[in-house]
Amino acid sequence: MRVFVIAGEASGDKLGAALMAGLKDLADVEFSGIGGPLMQQQGLESLFPMDELSVMGIAEVLPKYRHLMRRINQTARAVLQAQPDILITIDSPDFCLRVARRVKAVSDIRTVHYVAPTVWAWRAGRAKKMAKVIDHVLALFPFEPPYMQAAGMECDFVGHPVVAERIATPEEAADFRVVHGLGEAPVLLILPGSRRGEVARLAPVFGDALHRILKDRPDIRPVIPTTGNVTDLVRDAVAGWPVAPLVLDPRGMDPDAYKQHKAAAFVAADAALAASGTVSLELAACDTPMVIAYDMNWISRQIIGRMLKVDTVTLVNLVSETRVVPEFIGKACQPVPIAEAVLKVLKDPGTQRAAMRLTMVRLGKDSEAPGRRAARAVLKGLPGVTSEI
Repeated sequence: MRVFVIAGEASGDKLGAALMAGLKDLADVEFSGIGGPLMQQQGLESLFPMDELSVMGIAEVLPKYRHLMRRINQTARAVLQAQPDILITIDSPDFCLRVARRVKAVSDIRTVHYVAPTVWAWRAGRAKKMAKVIDHVLALFPFEPPYMQAAGMECDFVGHPVVAERIATPEEAADFRVVHGLGEAPVLLILPGSRRGEVARLAPVFGDALHRILKDRPDIRPVIPTTGNVTDLVRDAVAGWPVAPLVLDPRGMDPDAYKQHKAAAFVAADAALAASGTVSLELAACDTPMVIAYDMNWISRQIIGRMLKVDTVTLVNLVSETRVVPEFIGKACQPVPIAEAVLKVLKDPGTQRAAMRLTMVRLGKDSEAPGRRAARAVLKGLPGVTSEI
């Protein structure tokens, strides 16, 4: 079986590697396509460096538009030349769906897209547009298949990769406290995002909230895990905070060692104040209660606010069908209510735990690994596949 697979950024590379491993376990398969180091470890020879596709936002894309269009056309030609049994595109819809459109225009190659668009939250029309070029969708969330099926695509829920992540042990969390001299003090994780714009916007709000929290809980020790691209910005942003937080810096560390160090921090924490995003699932996996807050520029706030179709953006709330995680989004992202919510969570952390456990179960914890489930879903759509797959 020949598979052409495309990923455009690090998260897609991770999904793609797990899917490739699952396919290799279940079938005799040859891979071609585009991917990063993890997919290359699974035997992919990337058509060109995946990093060329890892751009976000209009300001970043415009200077590279012509180059990206050349890469889209080059990739579509490579798919048609390879004549694979299946084309699998992973997230990065601006690139991947343009490739799929060109392939479908002149062939009947089966197309699978891994990661459903968030049509349940906003821009529902994306599903119908996608259905013109995609046959089958692999969904990360259990509530997504009906949206894709209604638009005319096959869709399987295959589990979220967070359930396959290694969780730090209590002993590793205790060691983290010892190494950093935290003792028995309550630890508050502060997670203002991994993009520079997020940090610039949220760090002042989070710092003001921390100042108010410390008035009631002066024993709190704040800890901020960072990514290398924002570490210096975080250090500058927290310079005026009332208590110097422990900033975890990945630079100069082995990536796997830092990942374990960060995982230990998540388990060691008593609570977290975090930007909205998949980090809420990482916290839930570690049984760490949280408060979610996020803001954007005024124009984006107005546009997205009018388009949003859900009353919560926190994934734990959505998956568990509860609203137990406090969130402060847009104009509600203010220090006073955020601080009050964090203090309440610190006082009564147990209120979120049932919802966090339910979230992990619904996302596939203790079931077959998501990569292997994704592989089974891919294979069942091909002619001649046995029922045992």
